[in-house]
Amino acid sequence: MNPSDTSRYVRLRVDLVLEVPDAEALTGAALDHISADESMPDDERGHAEAAVREDESEALAYLVDPTDLVVDVPGVELVQASWSSEPVEYDPESLEYDLDEEDGGFDRETDNA
Repeated sequence: MNPSDTSRYVRLRVDLVLEVPDAEALTGAALDHISADESMPDDERGHAEAAVREDESEALAYLVDPTDLVVDVPGVELVQASWSSEPVEYDPESLEYDLDEEDGGFDRETDNA
């Protein structure tokens, strides 16, 4: 691959930390989503349902598809995607989570998105 080819590719990294104040609602929505997926084989459906009942991060992974972020972006074509969801310890006072304006930090007080 020559340098002009590599400049055509961009890696977009997104890291979100979500609070789950209603685990039952999240789990229920994921179970509904799995149930409605007609293309999912029955043996996979059973495994998916069990995983969703055990772990909210699994439920989230069944409901959120990050590829939706770029599907309608003009001039780009998605060539590879991967993502994961996992429980994390979160401390809003930690420097690890201190996103300033340069990093595109989200401020609930000013950004109502």
